[in-house]
Amino acid sequence: MIPSVLPTYNRADLTFVSGSGVWLTEADGRRFLDLGAGIAVNALGHAHPALVRVLTEQAGRLWHVSNLYMIPEQEALADALVDATFADTVFFTNSGTEACELAVKMARKYWFEKGQPDRTRILTFEGAFHGRSSAAIAAAGSEKMTKGFAPLLPGFTQLPWGDHDAFRAAIDKTVAAILIEPIQGEGGIKPLPDTCLKGLRKLCDDTGTLLILDEVQCGMGRTGRLFAHEWAGIAPDIMMVAKGIGGGFPLGAVLATEDTASGMTAGTHGSTYGGNPLGCAVGREVMRHVADPAFLAEVGRKSALLRQKLEGLVASHPGVFESVRGTGLMLGLVCRVPNTDVVRAGYAEEVLTVPAAENVIRILPALTIGDDEIAEALTRLERAAQRVAAHEPA
Repeated sequence: MIPSVLPTYNRADLTFVSGSGVWLTEADGRRFLDLGAGIAVNALGHAHPALVRVLTEQAGRLWHVSNLYMIPEQEALADALVDATFADTVFFTNSGTEACELAVKMARKYWFEKGQPDRTRILTFEGAFHGRSSAAIAAAGSEKMTKGFAPLLPGFTQLPWGDHDAFRAAIDKTVAAILIEPIQGEGGIKPLPDTCLKGLRKLCDDTGTLLILDEVQCGMGRTGRLFAHEWAGIAPDIMMVAKGIGGGFPLGAVLATEDTASGMTAGTHGSTYGGNPLGCAVGREVMRHVADPAFLAEVGRKSALLRQKLEGLVASHPGVFESVRGTGLMLGLVCRVPNTDVVRAGYAEEVLTVPAAENVIRILPALTIGDDEIAEALTRLERAAQRVAAHEPA
């Protein structure tokens, strides 16, 4: 018999009832050190006092009015994002998947309004993940994402990751945009080198192609900059944001330049809940923290400490781990054993990690993790590695 909750997830047999910072408490009382942060969502940790305060205050005033009216919290968050980024305008969504839908529409509408309606094709990359809507799975193109869901939305071409010649050859007068994650998350924590991102920006400039960056997982301070593309010194035309922007409250956004967004006039897009007062109040508080240069510097310092310790873990367990990769507090351990074995061993040692492609486990802690908690995380990961090496049951 099918359960009341549609069984589209292989859920672990864990039920968390409360959280604080980087800690989650299971229903049986065990305390787990959370190195997944809800898959890079809880940027400030669980139950951050400032987020609890602003959400509670806003809930006591106003929850929802719809986008038929002005929403001061939405305008304030949009202003903060525009002030801190390349963007001139922002549309708020509830998720990264919805942000992908608008990014695709915006790019195609841009060329339609420019008198080039045949310029609709979007180039994407193997290993990408942009969500699970019809457009997002068509953009990713992998069999795992698309099998059984034909016919797929047309207009997407997948190219090999990092193959410069392939994407140069693919660009013609039918291409509207290139869509890429500066760091592939679900794809296995694969950073695009800064030189490649610079090259993509130049290629787009030379051909008039739009550059769409998916910073849903790697944005909002996770790499030690507010957004990952800043390390390369470039700016996109359109950017998708979600996960960390709400600190755990469902919130996403599409950021764009004035020219790129010029075709999105009244009636061309909408969202019932997107940009609601609750989400935007929380998002403003998240921005107040993560856009602070001192906060970002601390992320950089802690990421260097964590990476150093993970390198030591790999060196101590060469039969379990192969290498560390990633940037900032978006790190991956490449495993020599099945990555799910390491994740399950972590459950036994009360530490949470997240599996990804290419046999990687993701290390995505809250950006507020402390040095003592990093040390404790490595102690627990060490025990998990020992458990795997000894073939002990998880």
